[in-house]
Amino acid sequence: MNSYEAAFDSKAFLGSAGPGRAVQQFRKNQAIFAQGDEAESVLFLQRGRAKLVVMSEQGKEGVVAILQPGQFFGESGLIGRRRLSTAVALEDCVVTTLANTMLISTLQREPGMCEFFLTHLLKRNCRVEEDLIDQLLNSSEKRLARLLLLLADFSAGDTAKSLPVDISQETLAEMIGTTRSRVSHFMNKFRKLGFINYNGHIEVYPSLRSAIAPDKARLPDGEARSSG
Repeated sequence: MNSYEAAFDSKAFLGSAGPGRAVQQFRKNQAIFAQGDEAESVLFLQRGRAKLVVMSEQGKEGVVAILQPGQFFGESGLIGRRRLSTAVALEDCVVTTLANTMLISTLQREPGMCEFFLTHLLKRNCRVEEDLIDQLLNSSEKRLARLLLLLADFSAGDTAKSLPVDISQETLAEMIGTTRSRVSHFMNKFRKLGFINYNGHIEVYPSLRSAIAPDKARLPDGEARSSG
């Protein structure tokens, strides 16, 4: 714990109600906020998982993120923008709602909270960049493998990990920008290769990492080398 955290306990602050902040509970499939709503607060996910969904003017829907406990979301209000997406609980959730004015004053007053919040923003920015590179450069098969590994969130020593929530193949397809039939094809392939198992619930094995290993390039003389 650094000196900032010793003076200000960010996790305790985010886990309790107080002036300008409230703790709310949401049931599975309940909307937390809707795209286009006034963004008067930032939210912190204490418990449970949620998804962020965007809807185009033509009615096309896409899942852009799966939120894990310990993440902020809905920060667009801090720069005066409306909600850019709809947040929906994937399971029962506990959420802390932080009024924009209160959060800004806390960030200005408490270096520990400012550090905690900025760390979240930097991590998310890196994730967005990685997702963009993934969409631009990788095949849909590799995008699916990477998504499953991210959702599984392996720790050192894990030999298998079940996905924290039930996610349909339609949702997986939306998140990687392909069709459900392609996702079904790749899921069957991964299962045959022993990378995953599913029987109503998806279980991921670390061996799935081999599916996102760099492709091999061929030298003129026929010798292989890594493209990375």
